[in-house]
Amino acid sequence: MDDSPNSSKKPNPHSVRSLMNQQKNIAKGHLINSCNKAYGIFPSFSPLSPEFTPGFHIIDNFSDCFSFNLVNTKEKDQICAQELNEMVLQISSSPSIALVVTNASIKNNIATSILHIHSANHSLIKTVHHTIFIISMEAELFIIRYGINQACIKEGVSKIIVVTDSIYAAEKIFDSKLHPYQSHTTAILSELHCFFETNQENSIEFWKCPSRLK
Repeated sequence: MDDSPNSSKKPNPHSVRSLMNQQKNIAKGHLINSCNKAYGIFPSFSPLSPEFTPGFHIIDNFSDCFSFNLVNTKEKDQICAQELNEMVLQISSSPSIALVVTNASIKNNIATSILHIHSANHSLIKTVHHTIFIISMEAELFIIRYGINQACIKEGVSKIIVVTDSIYAAEKIFDSKLHPYQSHTTAILSELHCFFETNQENSIEFWKCPSRLK
């Protein structure tokens, strides 16, 4: 059988080729088409994933290994910024802690996801991803997933601190109810499961940072 594309088909309006020059200028680099599953960026959801097996849930087995540090909405920006600064200073000299800072935004249907990773004795790493035709929650979950992945593979890291302006997306990772983002959260849970199983002293913290402070 001939698997080549049918030339009579209408062009996909969500193709990278359909982007206007204005959209291409925003990206200023290589664009990833999220519709192309071959890239493996947004994995397919499988209800047979081990993460959904009774007795395997990360919430049941590693509930002490993850936590959330939420900002009091009544606090002034100055107090919130001070708490974050103090936390960064305290961990800056520890080689066993990886600081992951994420941010994502969408303009003209192009999602820009920015990641910073820092740990002592290592250079600051900045990564920028551009993806088209996804919603903000997917962009946030993708960059959180990528940051956790990169932190987990760093030698000697036993604690990961994720600072994000989308704490709602981070909370979705541990939400066992059905929701549209389980393909993303399952991939993150799988990473964390391996991280926690390596050493049950390993942990991850999520800090909320209002976007206006970034």
